[in-house]
Amino acid sequence: MSNISDIIEQHLKKILEAARQDAIEIKRSEIADQFHCVPSQINYVINTRFTVEKGYIVESKRGGGGYIRIIRIQHQDKSELIDDIIEMINPQVTQQAALDILERLLEEEIVTKREAKIILSAIGRNTLAFQLPLRDEVRARVLTSMLSTLKYLNK
Repeated sequence: MSNISDIIEQHLKKILEAARQDAIEIKRSEIADQFHCVPSQINYVINTRFTVEKGYIVESKRGGGGYIRIIRIQHQDKSELIDDIIEMINPQVTQQAALDILERLLEEEIVTKREAKIILSAIGRNTLAFQLPLRDEVRARVLTSMLSTLKYLNK
């Protein structure tokens, strides 16, 4: 059974799809009323499920006429997306950010589920048994190497 955060995330993604645009504007209070939750729950979903690593930019305007704009980042091709991710993860990347990136690569069909599991096992904290920040630096290097390989395999 899905929790409220999953349900809200799916709802917002459906709105984005239905709009057939790369951006939507929502009112936090209206979404909170719709799902009978507090507005901070909407903030939580937006801050954790609509991140740059997952391919979104979020803008907000506070106040009476305020809104939250969710923009889906679009790339010309997969090579450009991989370049942007490599730039984003260097010189270091946390485990959570790496997981978000893998989720995005799956959504964009750049990697298969099998490939994502292999990458995840190579960059996980159990494999990279170093102290921070070295672990995040090594994770970025390994992920960069794998993404570079994928980039040239996809051409």
